[in-house]
Amino acid sequence: MNIINSIKSYVLEDEPKVTIYKNKINIENYKDIGHFDSNKIVVKLIDGEVLVNGSNLVVSKLMNDEMLITGEFNNIEFR
Repeated sequence: MNIINSIKSYVLEDEPKVTIYKNKINIENYKDIGHFDSNKIVVKLIDGEVLVNGSNLVVSKLMNDEMLITGEFNNIEFR
């Protein structure tokens, strides 16, 4: 069964991916949004979560499996 899951993961690319740019964070394959306001966003992943703290935080793109967060970031934590 492990081989099937590995092939499925490779083909479907369901592993979370977090890409950090200047004043932008792109998160792919997230599960849920745990918390959202202009100073803090918590994004739940398959095996943890991403905590973004800052100011003027906005989810500027939101799709089923991808989101783009913009704003001024103070810190980004992976838990």
